[in-house]
Amino acid sequence: MRGGDGQTGELFSYVDLEARVRRDHPLRRIRAIVNDALSALEREFAALYSPIGRPSIPPEKLLRAMLLQAFYSIRSERLLMERLEYDLLFRWFVGIGVDAAAWDHSVFSKNRDRLLEGDIAAKFLAAVLAQPKVKKLLSTDHFSVDGTLIEAWASMKSVKPKDSSGEPPAEGGGRNAEADFHGERRSNETHASTTDPDARLYRKGRGKEAKLCFMGHGLMENRHGLLVDACLTFADGHAERVAALHMIEPRADRSAAITLGADKAYDAEDFVNELRSMKVTPHVAQNISGRSSAIDGRTTRHGGYAVSQRIRKRIEEAFGWIKTVAGQNKTKLRGRDRVGWAFTFSAAAYNLVRLPKLMAVPA
Repeated sequence: MRGGDGQTGELFSYVDLEARVRRDHPLRRIRAIVNDALSALEREFAALYSPIGRPSIPPEKLLRAMLLQAFYSIRSERLLMERLEYDLLFRWFVGIGVDAAAWDHSVFSKNRDRLLEGDIAAKFLAAVLAQPKVKKLLSTDHFSVDGTLIEAWASMKSVKPKDSSGEPPAEGGGRNAEADFHGERRSNETHASTTDPDARLYRKGRGKEAKLCFMGHGLMENRHGLLVDACLTFADGHAERVAALHMIEPRADRSAAITLGADKAYDAEDFVNELRSMKVTPHVAQNISGRSSAIDGRTTRHGGYAVSQRIRKRIEEAFGWIKTVAGQNKTKLRGRDRVGWAFTFSAAAYNLVRLPKLMAVPA
């Protein structure tokens, strides 16, 4: 019998969101991990808000919504709020009822900026990794490090002399007029972006064009390829090695030596010597292109060196997910603090995507 094409909805509807999400949905296990991490951050959240005044968006719901934005590649807060308005799965994960209205996108963005003050992204990443069921998956003695470029939300036309000594000749008018920079030498010492002053001109390699960028850094444990630390710095030639030392130092405070895998960009004598002084064995790829390497046979002769060189490449999987799925290839935020917050939070989201499968495998 053919059903009728009725167009009128029911006057009353009793919807149980818990029943609408299937029992084996991947978000169920992720939500359990997220809720445990958010519970551990209760004091940090309380310190960010005044005890009086108008209630804001709960930070727990705010962070759950931002995780969905990363998981489902939603490019703006406006689209996220639109999706939250009609998607029952999103409402269930965030923790709002069927009858509750989604927040205004501008209010959501304003409340998100409040979380910058408490460095909540880094604390959330640490809270996820500190859970006993997650902690047992992590390696404590073998790590890999790498950096990646995050393109700034600013155009090359915004790069102007710092002393305002001159402007390139422009043709036509309007807010996006044609500009001719031919013959003009621009560098970070003499020029800066008026749109995002924290962004730096950086060239990835010889023959490549310079772009306005930040540099994101990740520290990966080698057992399962999870990111245990992440940060963002200005883009320059020394940023990768400085960030690597900053991230590995807390984990080197132990009696037994640990290893750190890295690519050729880290093959510098001062960096290698600094690692050895911290009892960190430098499993750094040798750079012998017209120069001598700081890594010699004392390191390369061991089988663990080859293993580290093979596993360290898995950090590119994390960067690939962060830049494509989580949308950090070209950030939509301005300022080092905001971009760094989003990069670190995306690193936590990457771990959460991988954890359900890793936890399902018997130890």
